[in-house]
Amino acid sequence: MEDKNRLGIQYMQQGNYEEAVKCFNEAIEANPNDPVGYINFGNVLAAVGEEEKALKFFQKAIELDENAAAAYYSTGSIYYNRGQFMQAKDMFEKAIKKGLNDADVFFMLGMSLMYLEQPKLALPYLQRAAELNENDVEVIFQFGLCLAQLEFVDEAMKQFHKTIELDENHADAYYNLGVAYAYKDDVQTALNMFTKALAIQPDHLLAGHGKKLMEKALEQH
Repeated sequence: MEDKNRLGIQYMQQGNYEEAVKCFNEAIEANPNDPVGYINFGNVLAAVGEEEKALKFFQKAIELDENAAAAYYSTGSIYYNRGQFMQAKDMFEKAIKKGLNDADVFFMLGMSLMYLEQPKLALPYLQRAAELNENDVEVIFQFGLCLAQLEFVDEAMKQFHKTIELDENHADAYYNLGVAYAYKDDVQTALNMFTKALAIQPDHLLAGHGKKLMEKALEQH
């Protein structure tokens, strides 16, 4: 029955949710005790915004197999999207405990902890995500932000530079480099970074503010 699940996932990746639902439905009917069909069905429901229904399918998958790591991950993702970061964190932790070991789950757990204002706890997970996915702009950038919050300025700067290598139009990475250079009293480089951020994103208010501060500092020298 594996084929129905595989086929359904293909349809889902193409954005053909109706066909995906049919496939997963058939998978569940043929094999009602296999959690995979329920997880897949739940993921389609989540994709089309039927979150409450999706949660029921994930719950069913967990009832069938309490080690169904993907069900915990998908449940966590819904809580995360709703801003329920405490519940999200618990689910991502369970997914890892049950053996899910990919960059996404480490990243999502790290981000949940960042939103819960626990950067120290977030750091190892964001670091792991960055190790597993070293070309993912968002992962590298968020890892940098976490380092910056913990005042590991040099390490944070490395990650922001790497972010720019991966995406030269990343205004926020330039902005954060500006902050870091200002922190190191390198006013001219900070000014350059804020200016670059503004060139990419003219309405970047924080960069605009930083630029004014640096120009003032240079005038006073």
